[in-house]
Amino acid sequence: MSAIAALSGGGDGQPAAVVLRALGLGDLLTAVPALRGIRAALPEHRVVLAAPARWGPLAALMGCVDALQPLPGIDATWPSDIGAVDVAINLHGSGPQSHDLLARLSPRDLVGFACPPALPVGARSPAWSPDEHEVGRWCRLIDAAFGAVCDPADLRIARPPVPRVLPGPYAILHPGAASVSRRWPVERFAQVGAWLREQGVEVLVTAGPDEAELGSALAKAIGARSLIGAGIPDLCAAVSDAALVVCGDTGIAHLASAYGRPSVVLFGPVSPALWGPPPGGPHTVLWDGDGTGDPHGGTVDPALLRIDVDRVLGACARRLRSD
Repeated sequence: MSAIAALSGGGDGQPAAVVLRALGLGDLLTAVPALRGIRAALPEHRVVLAAPARWGPLAALMGCVDALQPLPGIDATWPSDIGAVDVAINLHGSGPQSHDLLARLSPRDLVGFACPPALPVGARSPAWSPDEHEVGRWCRLIDAAFGAVCDPADLRIARPPVPRVLPGPYAILHPGAASVSRRWPVERFAQVGAWLREQGVEVLVTAGPDEAELGSALAKAIGARSLIGAGIPDLCAAVSDAALVVCGDTGIAHLASAYGRPSVVLFGPVSPALWGPPPGGPHTVLWDGDGTGDPHGGTVDPALLRIDVDRVLGACARRLRSD
């Protein structure tokens, strides 16, 4: 395998634009409008996404990335045969570590948020703001660098060509999240699952590889089918066909946004103003916090615990009626 693993076709001597986003599922999905803006701004370039290898199938569904350079994180090193890079674009963070990583590629142009002295504040390198939505943040950067090329509402990705997981209407319950502070209690998810089945809606439990025990416990409690540790194509297809997705502030919520599927998303330590679904879509956000919680905490955030089962059931009922 070459250093840059092609998703479609070869390089054909095209100049390369390397885009750094070596983060999680939700992080990558919030960057789709910016990636699409890069594709529009650099039509002659080969757009190479530097991200964990597991996101290769997801990048292929975006339709705006030509290749994936496997990179597990910004502590990694570039392969020696990565080749010449014309433009390096930092969609990972505000620097300096991520800026420095891209600078090692010796690109002709480096695009990122201002981080003096490497990137001083200027028209093409705007100042970082901690108080803006993640989608808008990266669109603002790309618009500043290349002109108004981003559509923040364009979160869509293609459905992979895999069969439906269940023949009839079903709701997805996803009890996991990267940190305990963003995990609504599994016992409450079980009550929601039992109610959904009483309404004649089948339930599919999903969970990532690190959440297998949590997902298995929920599936067993309600006698539901599970899709635990599924690959990206199967997970994407499952979300794209779902009648409803119920989850916390985690990657699968962003998949529901990408496919425009009805969702009920429970927020705790982090404000939905920073990471929530797009306004006007078929999404209900429940939040009782003030944004001061720890998104990486080891105990469930009190704001998340204040969201009771009845409130979630009401939101689910409204979403199912309006779909």
